Parts: sequence; C-alpha cells; structure tokens
Amino acid sequence: MPKDTSIRSVLIIGSGPIIIGQACEFDYSGSQAARSLREEGIRVILINSNPATIMTDPMMADRVYLLPLTVESLEQILQENEIDAVLPTMGGQTALNLAKEADELGIWEKYGVRLIGVDIKAINKAEDREEFRRFMTEIGVPVAPSRIANSFLEGKEFAQEIGFPLVIRPSYTLGGTGGSFVHSKEELDEALQRGLEASPIHEVLVEKAVLGWKEFELELLRDAADNVVIICTVENMDPMGIHTGDSITVAPAMTLSDTAYQLMRNTAIKMMRSMGNFAGGCNVQFALNPQTEEIIAIEINPRVSRSSALASKATGYPIAKIAAKLAIGYRLDELKNQITGNTSAYFEPALDYVIVKMPRWNFDKFKGADDTLGLQMKSVGEVMAIGRTFPEALQKACQGLENEAIGLGFYSGNTNLKVDQLLEKLKRPTWDRVFRIKDALMLGVSIKTIHQLTYIDPWFLHQIQLIVDMEKKLTHYHLHDIPDELLREAKQLGFSDRQLAILLRCDSEDEVYKKRKKLGITRTYKMVDTCSAEFEARTPYYYSSFDQVNESIPSKRKKVLVLGSGPNRIGQGIEFDYCCTHGLLAIQECGYEAIMINCNPETVSTDFDMADKLYFEPVFWEHLREIIDLEQPEGVIVQLGGQTALKLAKNLHEKGIHIFGTSFNDMDIAEDRGRFSDMLKELGIPYPKYGTAYTAEEAMAVAKQVGYPVLVRPSYVLGGQRMRIVINEEELEKAVVSLLKHLPGNKILIDHFLDRCQEAEIDAIFDGEEFHVMGVMEHIEPAGIHSGDSNAVLPPFNLSPLEVTTMEFYAEKIARALHIQGLINVQFAIKDGVVYVIEANPRASRTTPFIAKAYQVPYLNIATKIILGTHKLKDFKIEKKLNGYAIKEPVFSFNKFPGVNRELGPEMKSTGEAIRFIKDLRDPYFRKLYKERSMLLSK
Repeated sequence: MPKDTSIRSVLIIGSGPIIIGQACEFDYSGSQAARSLREEGIRVILINSNPATIMTDPMMADRVYLLPLTVESLEQILQENEIDAVLPTMGGQTALNLAKEADELGIWEKYGVRLIGVDIKAINKAEDREEFRRFMTEIGVPVAPSRIANSFLEGKEFAQEIGFPLVIRPSYTLGGTGGSFVHSKEELDEALQRGLEASPIHEVLVEKAVLGWKEFELELLRDAADNVVIICTVENMDPMGIHTGDSITVAPAMTLSDTAYQLMRNTAIKMMRSMGNFAGGCNVQFALNPQTEEIIAIEINPRVSRSSALASKATGYPIAKIAAKLAIGYRLDELKNQITGNTSAYFEPALDYVIVKMPRWNFDKFKGADDTLGLQMKSVGEVMAIGRTFPEALQKACQGLENEAIGLGFYSGNTNLKVDQLLEKLKRPTWDRVFRIKDALMLGVSIKTIHQLTYIDPWFLHQIQLIVDMEKKLTHYHLHDIPDELLREAKQLGFSDRQLAILLRCDSEDEVYKKRKKLGITRTYKMVDTCSAEFEARTPYYYSSFDQVNESIPSKRKKVLVLGSGPNRIGQGIEFDYCCTHGLLAIQECGYEAIMINCNPETVSTDFDMADKLYFEPVFWEHLREIIDLEQPEGVIVQLGGQTALKLAKNLHEKGIHIFGTSFNDMDIAEDRGRFSDMLKELGIPYPKYGTAYTAEEAMAVAKQVGYPVLVRPSYVLGGQRMRIVINEEELEKAVVSLLKHLPGNKILIDHFLDRCQEAEIDAIFDGEEFHVMGVMEHIEPAGIHSGDSNAVLPPFNLSPLEVTTMEFYAEKIARALHIQGLINVQFAIKDGVVYVIEANPRASRTTPFIAKAYQVPYLNIATKIILGTHKLKDFKIEKKLNGYAIKEPVFSFNKFPGVNRELGPEMKSTGEAIRFIKDLRDPYFRKLYKERSMLLSK
C-alpha cells in the first residue's frame, strides 16, 4: 500500500532535555523521522524543549516549537496549526507518556488528530506491566512469574507468594527508574516504596528475578501489511540484572545457537504482530536460560529505542527513517535500502564485522553514589566500536571512552589488587568490571571461576583471554626484536601503539608507529554496507582494521576533517553534535569534501549521509593520525568537538598538520590557566589573584598569598572536572592530594574565589578584523556554581549597561590577543562593579546552540565559514530575533542516585538542559528561580 495521501502534516514529539536513561539517541531518531517525512512532501511540526540538539534546528522541520513537553503546549500547537497526525514513537518514553496523557484528556479527538506509528492500545500493552503480562499469556509467550501491586500491602503479599530474589519494576518509567532487585525481606520495604513513587500511575510489577540468565535484544520493523524484518540482534555481555543501557553489548549475537535464535525471532515477530495497530520500529528484550535455552519475554517497546540508534549505526540500516515512512502507510517492499540505493528495504542486514557498545559513566560527579550496576540505568553516554573480531572492537571501544584508557590494558584506574580482593570485587557488577576481569585473567584466575562469579558467558571470557595471552607474549620482546607477525597479530587484536610502547619498553608510541609503517602494518578501512558486500554499497561509511584490502579510496577533492566529541558525558553533551552537524554542512557549502570522525552512536553527525565520508572510529590520536595519512586533508577543525577535539590539537600541531581557525599556541594560552592569567595581566584586564602549584606545599604557600576561600583546579579540564572551593589549609591539602592522585603531574591553579558575586558569559565570533557578540548571558545563580549548572538568562537582566559594555570590551581584547579565528566563549565574575575574567574557551561552547536557537541565527554555519577562512563577518547579514528573554534551564539526574547530596559547586553535574522563553521579568517562573538562586551553592 503506498503512502496515505490524507496525511499532509505531522507533529513529531521530541524527548526533552537529556537525562540518564533518555539521551540524544531520540534526537537522532526525531531528526531522521523529520527528514524522512519532508522527503515525502509532508509538513513537519516539531515540539521539543531541548535547545542543544540539531533536532530543534529550523532546518529540521517546517515549524519548531521550543516549548515544555506538556499537554498545554500540545494544545497551543494544535490551535496554531492544522495537523493531521501525530508521531509519538521517536521521542522515547517521554513522548509516549505525553501522547497517552493527551489521549486520556481527549485532545487528539478534539482536534481531529490521529496517532500514527502506534496506537494507545499498543502503548498500554507494552508499558502497563499487568497488561503486558496478560497479553503475553494470551499469545502463549512465557514471562517470569509476576504480580501487579498498586499498594505497599499488595507488594509485600505478592513478594511472599513469589519468593526471593525478586525484581520490582515500576510501570511507565524509563531507564529502569525506580526498579531494583530484592534479595531478602529486609530490602523489600524500601524497594517497594521507591518503585511505587517512581511510577506515574503508582504501580509496580513484583517479578521473579532470573539472575544469571543471558539477555538479548531484537530490533524489528513492521509495516501495516504485517511484514516484519529483524534488523539486528544485540547480545548483552553482562547477564540479566544489569540494565541494558549499562551493559556492554555486542552485535551480531555471539553465543546464540541457531535453534534459540529461531525461537527468539519467531516469538518477537508473534509479539509484534499481536500488538494491534502498529507500523514502525520496535525493540523486544528476552532472557535466555543458558542451561536449557528456555526463553522468556522481558519487555517490548513500541517505539524506536536507545538500541535502535545503536542498531542503525551498527548495520547502516536507517531504522527511524524507514519507521517514519511505514507510519504514513508505506510497505517495506515499496521502500529502497538507502545504503545500496537499488535493493529493497524489505531485507535483513548481514554483518561481516563485530560491534561493541560500551557505556560511559560519571560516578565521580556523584559523591557517595552507589556504583553497583543494576536495574536502574546509571551511564551518561556510550561509545560504539567496529572491528573484525570481538577483541579488536572491545579494545577500540576502550580507546574511545575518554577516561584515559588506551585499550583493555593499562587503564589508569588499574589497581594492584591481590587475587582474593579481585575475586571479591568481581562478585559486584561495577562500571570497570571488564578491566578487572582482564586483571584477574592476568593473575591466572580460571575462566570457570570468573564465569561463576559474574555469569558472563565463557565465550566472552575466552576472547578476553586472547588479549591477556598476547600481552604476556609481548613482554618477552623489545620493539627492535619483536617478530613482524606477532606485531601484526597484536594490532589485529586491537592493541594501540601506546599499549605496545609500554609492553615493548620503548620511549613513545611514535616509535611503534614508525616501525609498523615500515613493515606495512597499517590500518585499512572497510565499508559498513548492511549486506556483507553481497550488493554494492554507495555509502561512504568506514571502520578501520588490519585487513589487506582497503575499501576507502581518497578522492582528488580538497578535504576538511571534523573531529567529533566522543561519548556523551557530564560537561560535554549533545551540543557538540549540533555544532559538528552544522560544521559539516558549512564545509560542503564552501566546496570542500567534509569528513567526520566520531564514535558516538547516538548522534546525527555520525549519520551515514551527513558527511561526505564518515569514519566511525575512536577520537583517539592513533586513529586520527592514520585517517590523516590516508586522506591528506587540507586541515582539521577542532573547535566544534568540545574538549575532546581540542585535546588533540597539540599532536596535530607537533606533526605539522594544519588546524583550521585559531592556532594551537593561542588555544594553549587560553587552556593553560597560568599562561592565560599572565596574558590578562599584560592586557590590564582584572582577574582573580592566582598562583600555580605542583605539590600540596606549593599550593598552601599560594593560597596564603591570594587569600581564602580559594578555587583549586587543574589545567585542560572539562565541565569543571575536579574543581573545588576550599576555605582552609586542611581542605586545600585534601583537594590537592586527591587531584594529583587522579591527574598525576598536572599543573594546579589556585585562584582567589570571588565570593557572592554575579557570573556572566559571552559567546562571540572573531574573524581577525571584526568582532561579533553572539550573546551575553547572565547567570541567575551566583559564582561558584558551574556555568553548566546555572540557570542563565539571555540577554542580561540585572547587569548595568556599563558592566555589559566592559565585558564586551574585554572579550574583544582577549579575542584579538589570542588571534582567534572562529569561536570564543569568555566567562566573567562581577563584584562591586568590577568585571573580572575567569576563563576563555577558544571553541564552540555549551551555550552556542542555545544562543543560535534563541536569536534564530545560524551561528555555527557562520562560524565554520570563518574558521575555514572562506568568509568574513561582513559577508553575513545577522538579524537577532528574540522578544523578551530566553532562559537556559539545567536538568539533573540525581534521582538515579538515591542518597547523593544535591548540592552544586564548581564541578558540573547537570546532564542536559531545556530552553524557556519569558516575556518579561515579572514572569512567576523567573521570580521563583531568582528567589532560590543561592540555595544549593556548596563547595
């Protein structure tokens, strides 16, 4: 059946600010869906309150509403637009819950809008735990023994009936919020209380726990004619009991027998076909008993999910794009496979490579948080790696994590634990368990013992053993006498040059690099083609390996490389994906070939048709270096990928590779707190008194000189990492010792902390001649709370015209002194009428997308063209449009960490942000924020 021509306009509901459990994978889905529908000539209206995402960019839809995700906002949109249908399956749990609430209030019916992609019955069947259980029983699909409880009393009664261990699963929540395991009577009361409170309908499922079973996910697509395809089968390396968002996952499934796969596949298709009116993407999760291969259904999500983004990137099959077309009536066999361009979309991808997804955590931001992994998701982002084998992909994933890991070995958190301590540690699933498994194998602990402690399938442990065996072999050699074939094998197992330099006891990774280059052991690039090269693919989407054949042939065009920002984490999130996506488009407009490097599967910038060429690789020096060797670009842009990209500027500079825009030396002055303060002194710009130190004694002497309270911080950090406000010598010593333990050898800056002063910031563009202020934002909270955790108002609401002019004057002075070409962000503190400069970031900042959205100016497009040197500011006509004020509201995920203190300080803790427009300062929302501005300030 071709598309439904009665659908002329569609409302897409987004997922709101980034929180743990619901991140930018839904902006990726929403963006894909919007592009897909507009290709069909359908008018797309979009609601989402997240200013940092490309999804809410004017280029993505015909009309974008940056409004809170509430029924009131939906009514406003429906009154202002003629809307035929609503697509709620692209915005995660938030969108589904909102669509359901609007339905209960009769909103859709009132405005004659129909739901497409899914109906309310299907949502209820999947999301309401009792409905799901009943529905599974009806169609003969086994589930774990369970009962629904709506009260504390019922919960206790059913727990007694089913027996321990139990799982408490709240209805209608996301990321496992409120869910927990209960092993004994003592834990039951608290778990029930938490679950009932977390569920919006105060309902929990009390279910028998199948601890130690294996977990699998299937990504499916179904059309209105009931055709179903399985796009990807994902296996969790971690057993049942750890939320899939916190598990290392692998595609294709590695330990699934053919009979078990067929059973799972048939069951998933049966579940999906029984869902009712449903056309689009769907995710089904199963548990499998490793002894008997018996399977039970865990849940079905009638929407695109976190795993859909992963599966799209893993297979090259654009799930959300196709799902959007199925929602408007197309059948799978009527659509084309966008990778090959000439085969049907009614096919199942075949993978001839291995995908490993590894989550990224930020436990260091939540002091006192329980870092045990369980039912409730705790990771803030993820990295995906592609390799020819599991060990290669696993080590590449470690290199992409941005936590100092250089592979599975030599992680900076390596501990010298004894065997019994290690075994004790392995019993409890924590974020670093995969590193500890490797340590245990190095000490000779058997695979059987590790399997008994972790329930991880022995196949995965045998694969890690291969890495361990290779590491032991390598220590018998030096770089000059290692057999060529052994070096090649080590590279094929994913060992980085830095790992090899340590193992082969040579001075630097450069030596390893030169040696293997001489031997012809270089990376080759393979295409991600969805069909194991059975059909010719037309999509330039590559991963590296050490095969003989290279499939990435450089073109003769002039090229620009864009460095992405790696996995999302607190301090560096989706805003840099927005910057990179706009950067790629601007590069193409300037006539260059745009090449993207990143390893984050959740982003739009890593979509297979965004750049001219996509390398899905860790943003890690060795990987970048070999891509540059192959592609020979005109240069690299580091300003758009946050601190991750900026940190690679030094290597690029030392190797003589051109950096577009601001030079490395000037960026280094801004990043090195000491050099920067010296520059401010020369320019006559006030700054807090400071000194630098490398030891606790030096720090105490500096603090005495500058005066307490002081701000202790390392150079080259992100999101205020490890910054502390201290008020005496004892606290100072503690802070410095802790800092040096985590960042050995780092230069420490001791600033006088300007207590109770106003904080503000400027984002600007400088082209070498003209200086343009994109926006001045005033923070509602006082200095001392990280700018990412502050509510910030654009334009300023309380600063005097003289203070604002002074800030602009200083910002321009700094931009000229640093020879900025492109973007700069400058942070200020204002006390007793004096404007002090705190820091400058010579790159796109967290607030760049916010200002672009609030003023409706394509600032990233303009900035990229200035970075490239093809344009000057005078070439653009910039008109700012904003009535009233825009407020950047930080959003926190403290509810994932019960018992953690919610205080705020100089280290950033928010996971996302929303935008709120107000007409004037009499707005009750603003007045409340202003009244409570100092409440959470801490050190």
